[in-house]
Amino acid sequence: MSTQNTAGDPASEGAGGVAFENLPDRPTIRKAVAASAMGNATEWYDYGAYAVVATYIGHHFFPGEHETLLTLATLAVSFIARPFGGFFWGPLGDRLGRKGVLAMTIIMMSAATFCIGLLPTYETIGIGAPILLIILRLIQGFSTGGEYGGAATFMAEYAPDKRRGLYGSFLEFGTLGGFALGAGIVLVLQLVLGEAAMEDWGWRLPFFVAGPLGAIGLYLRSKLDETPVYEELDEAGESEDSATKGLRDLMVEYWKPMLTMAGLVIPLNVVNYTLLTYMPTYLGTKIGMGETESLVVIIVGEVLMMMVIPFAGHFSDIVGRRPMWWFSLIGLFVFALPMYFLMGTGFVGAMVGFAVLGLLYIPQLSTISATFPAMFPAHVRFAGFAVTYNVFTAAFGGTAASVNEAAVEGTGFLEFPAAYMMGACVIGMIAMLFVKETAGASLHGRDIPESEPEDYGSEAIAEESAALDACGR
Repeated sequence: MSTQNTAGDPASEGAGGVAFENLPDRPTIRKAVAASAMGNATEWYDYGAYAVVATYIGHHFFPGEHETLLTLATLAVSFIARPFGGFFWGPLGDRLGRKGVLAMTIIMMSAATFCIGLLPTYETIGIGAPILLIILRLIQGFSTGGEYGGAATFMAEYAPDKRRGLYGSFLEFGTLGGFALGAGIVLVLQLVLGEAAMEDWGWRLPFFVAGPLGAIGLYLRSKLDETPVYEELDEAGESEDSATKGLRDLMVEYWKPMLTMAGLVIPLNVVNYTLLTYMPTYLGTKIGMGETESLVVIIVGEVLMMMVIPFAGHFSDIVGRRPMWWFSLIGLFVFALPMYFLMGTGFVGAMVGFAVLGLLYIPQLSTISATFPAMFPAHVRFAGFAVTYNVFTAAFGGTAASVNEAAVEGTGFLEFPAAYMMGACVIGMIAMLFVKETAGASLHGRDIPESEPEDYGSEAIAEESAALDACGR
């Protein structure tokens, strides 16, 4: 149950009994949102860029009969390191704070991506080339294990309770922005340089963009203080004594929310990586669509999703998170197969099918930062999110492209990705039976958040806004 009280004395108390005048003002909140979203965009820029240059990567690093499968497997390799990153960075973020961990992860991630553009090819150094590529992908995965959970926690703990859906949605705006930027840069390079130059050296250029993106994200994060939730916890002496103890407490006391969250992470990532990572390969090699056309499909779909995300996040502040997830899971289960049949009809069908599935996915994507951090109390929040998310993302997200490719290649069933998404959605629906509503609930303190109906909705949002205005926040 939320402890926020804005109705009685709107100028006095906020989340968890904290005075509104002690909470961050709106400009600071917007800076926190920008810093989190920028780091997330850098993270997913790499995945987007790698996915759309996968053909070139395969030619230069995995020449031979199975180059497509090996290239996608290398994409999945980074996910092997993500759980290790989650187990390392998550408890550290609960012990030392969110800000410092996020600074370290964005440096590692952007540097590793940048270095991929510098790698010698198989033709130059033989087997050493794919080995070096795999090492850099592992570094990326290890840093991502802390980046995403930390950024989501950071944003959620900065956001006002009643607007956490809206503000948190911009983290995923950054996700799609990174994907779209990666695909967009490759498309421009293909049009400007031509196929021969892209094959020879142009494929390297997208990876160099990660350098300035990471620098911008690091600068934005360096200008912010620690989150109010963590500062309150630390000042009260209620933060974890050590990272090891925090991890032990998480596993022993909070395995139920971890299991519930796992059930949501599975459909979230199967749909995400099937749609956004595997789709360029699927459209190109399985349906026979040209590279330029397939990139246009992806970019248009991602831009459309970006336009809708903030509205979906805001809507979740009004109706709650659970209705959003139910709508998405049921909608994807019903429409996945028809839309894949439609995508197989040609360019226009692919545009419509991808857009429909992308929009049905938005209610999940837009509410990650509002839903998952709220499933754990403050003292184990970073670790709970990072460990659970990364373990099951590695198992189901990182393998999605390879599983889909192997199944389609082995069986000839072109609509297998749709069936895979449908199965994952069934798991998500089972997990939803155990999910508590947390919209509008306070994230302060050592109790698991849970909201009452009066904690969210238009009236609750208006009361909180009035309280913040009265305190000049």
